[in-house]
Amino acid sequence: MTRWTIAWLAAGIAMAPLALHARAGDTMPQTQASKEQVRKLVATLEQYYAKADSLRDRRDAFEALMASTPEPTRVQIRQVDAGGVDAQLIWPARLHHPLGRRAILYIHGGSFYSGSLRTHRALAGSLAKAASADVLLIDYRLAPDYPYPAQVDDALTAYRWLLDSGYESNNIVLAGESVGGNLAIEATLRQMRVKGPLPAAVVAMSPITDLAATGASLTTNASTDPLIDSAELDLMRKAYLGTRSPADPMVSPLYADLTGFPPLLMQVGAGEALLDDTLRLADKARKAGVDVQTEIWAGMVHQWQLFPFWLDDARQSNQHVAEYAIKHFADKPQQ
Repeated sequence: MTRWTIAWLAAGIAMAPLALHARAGDTMPQTQASKEQVRKLVATLEQYYAKADSLRDRRDAFEALMASTPEPTRVQIRQVDAGGVDAQLIWPARLHHPLGRRAILYIHGGSFYSGSLRTHRALAGSLAKAASADVLLIDYRLAPDYPYPAQVDDALTAYRWLLDSGYESNNIVLAGESVGGNLAIEATLRQMRVKGPLPAAVVAMSPITDLAATGASLTTNASTDPLIDSAELDLMRKAYLGTRSPADPMVSPLYADLTGFPPLLMQVGAGEALLDDTLRLADKARKAGVDVQTEIWAGMVHQWQLFPFWLDDARQSNQHVAEYAIKHFADKPQQ
């Protein structure tokens, strides 16, 4: 075990009793079983990313890591062309499930330059089952070959494809983790600007909301987050934005006017370097009159939601996302 891993674990254990789960407003200390699961995950991440310094090396490491994980079970999957965006429609493998009524548009993370249908299929499948909904998982274009605004364009195109395919906007929830959370928010803001029909709700899991990297937690939580830091933010910012200002509200939701935004659920780990990305945006949205719900999870690393097959907390947090979607769907699933 490296000195870095030991430091991360010590900090995670120390902070666990202090973390709160703002969904219910109570304190939820991290369990010993959870600590051990996260320890194993961190060791696995360290193994795959040990020599991944360049953008393409990190993309390959992410693909290799997720290729070693289980495929989703008890779901059906269909390849679709979502208005020119490659995608998979995933739904629960139950004969009575009514296709075409409720949908979650899932936008994967991966620093704008990595991630694919394979890397996020398990997460998408878990949401489909838990929410009794169709999940459209999109394979948006990646930086640096396709910089901004290709990713936002693809997310918005997929959302409008769902509308054109017969899903009502009040039965669609946009969700994503890390940069996927950024894109879910930015696509919704873009839809607001053209006064188009808005989704029923948006879910941003460990979102990157400030590409200018001004949050204090980037420093205070530097030793407790194995997946993202200032160097990684700089790498993704250059690949995604080039010379565009990272404080542009069209790329960083923290600087946008959120008045009129749909209900918003945000999840973040207490030790994440991007903790402030969630807390500051939640505060700004709340002041703009947005219905905001914030969950802070003890001991969780950036993008922990990706690993429901390894982490109890991932299964639980993904269940919360599904429950939130169900709450906001106009047509509730039959029990």
